[in-house]
Amino acid sequence: MAIIEDLFALQDVPYGDFQAKLTPGIPREKFIGVRVPEVRKLAKKLIKEPEADVFLQELPHTYYDENMLHGLLISEIKDYETCIEKLEHFLPYVDNCAVCDIMSPKVFKKHKKELLSKIREWSASDKVYTCRFGLEMLMTYYLDDDFKAEYLEIPASVHSEEYYVQMMVAWFFATALAKQWDDSIIYLKEQRLDDWVHNKTIQKACESYRITSEQKDYLRTLKRGK
Repeated sequence: MAIIEDLFALQDVPYGDFQAKLTPGIPREKFIGVRVPEVRKLAKKLIKEPEADVFLQELPHTYYDENMLHGLLISEIKDYETCIEKLEHFLPYVDNCAVCDIMSPKVFKKHKKELLSKIREWSASDKVYTCRFGLEMLMTYYLDDDFKAEYLEIPASVHSEEYYVQMMVAWFFATALAKQWDDSIIYLKEQRLDDWVHNKTIQKACESYRITSEQKDYLRTLKRGK
């Protein structure tokens, strides 16, 4: 298939070795070794071509790089309903953080009202990367002008033993503390989060330049355990 040929034409074997070391659980032979800026360029070129739609239907893919391209193609789709359709077809096949986190559909900015119900659905999923993606979209689009305190209940209600979900909840609350301190700090004061997530939230918040020294001092007093 032409798209596979396009990816192999951009292959950087040492980079593939590097990627494989950073992505546990996926064997080295699944990495072509295409650098992310090159995959982005290819996505912008292909999104205008008929073959892109064929590629988006062909799941599962063989290579990690195909999944990266798939996520970036979805991010370029300009029609909201089509984007959601393609995204929901793809999410069950996402099996690593890099592919999950690279997806950021531009069209979402104009459809926040409809998107919120999908975020609630994704965040409640028992599939690791579907849940993570939902929480990441909530963090991306609903902690600024569109923020409502009730939205914090969405990540707070996620109780998972999965590392990549726990990290996402901690990342969300650390970001929320930086942007919406008064509403977010309640979840730490009242110990609403799981122990590991609670402490990781404090750690990540204390590493943030957007949180004041006084706030960091207070956060440290809330740490659980030793």
